[in-house]
Amino acid sequence: MKNRILTFLLLCLSSIVNAQDITHKNGLKLVFFDEFDYQGLPDSTKWVFEEGFVRNEEPQYYTKNRLANCRVENGCLVIETRKEQFTNPVYHPDSANWKYNRHFAQYTSASINTKGKYWYKYGRIEVRAKVPSGLGTWPAIWMLGDNKKKMQWPRYGEIDIMEFLGKDSTVVYGTVHYSDSVGQMQHRGEAPVVGKPADGFHVYAVEWNKKQIVFYYDSLKYFVFDYKKAKANPGNIFKKKFYLLLNMALGHQGSWAGAVDDAILPAKFYIDYVRVYQ
Repeated sequence: MKNRILTFLLLCLSSIVNAQDITHKNGLKLVFFDEFDYQGLPDSTKWVFEEGFVRNEEPQYYTKNRLANCRVENGCLVIETRKEQFTNPVYHPDSANWKYNRHFAQYTSASINTKGKYWYKYGRIEVRAKVPSGLGTWPAIWMLGDNKKKMQWPRYGEIDIMEFLGKDSTVVYGTVHYSDSVGQMQHRGEAPVVGKPADGFHVYAVEWNKKQIVFYYDSLKYFVFDYKKAKANPGNIFKKKFYLLLNMALGHQGSWAGAVDDAILPAKFYIDYVRVYQ
């Protein structure tokens, strides 16, 4: 009986310690999280879906509320990119816009974000995830400024916490995009060789304050973007609120991510948790 009581007390103590580890980090307090400890679609009080052909003339169609492409199961958010024909519901044959003149998509995927739900200004944004391997895959964890409706990219700023290209299987990318004082696009970043990110889960994080943004791969600090030391000063762009995005895109011939190898599909991007500390 004593051994059982001792085991129970140790388990309780372990739970308390683990909870403290989660709710506080580096002197900061947890203000937003999703541990994905449920089943089905992602929590609609925290996440919204993008839908359609969205950016960069990418070939995938982002579906909305479709479990085949985005679901929570076994403690993870799963974003799945599939090879399948999918009808574009806003197709218009006379449109000059690539988002509307494609009758069918040949690939589907998902992109979710916290826009309109949660905005962040400074703190540590931390995501534990496992990226997929395969040519053409392009998963990302990133942030956009909340002034998106009022101005054109990159004037509102972009923080790419992690981008992974299947064609560059040993590298992860951490990047910032912004415009300088005359409106010219600027970007700064680093792409450390880290081994094989697709082989397991890793923590991708930024620590962001009014002076700089620091990028991490697990415990490796690999890029510091100091606003004042930047070649072109971003001004106040990174001193405003941002929202978080999680998605998996595909490349195409001539794009940064390169052409897709259909043989590697379906591909799955696993997110174990999202935590924001301030």
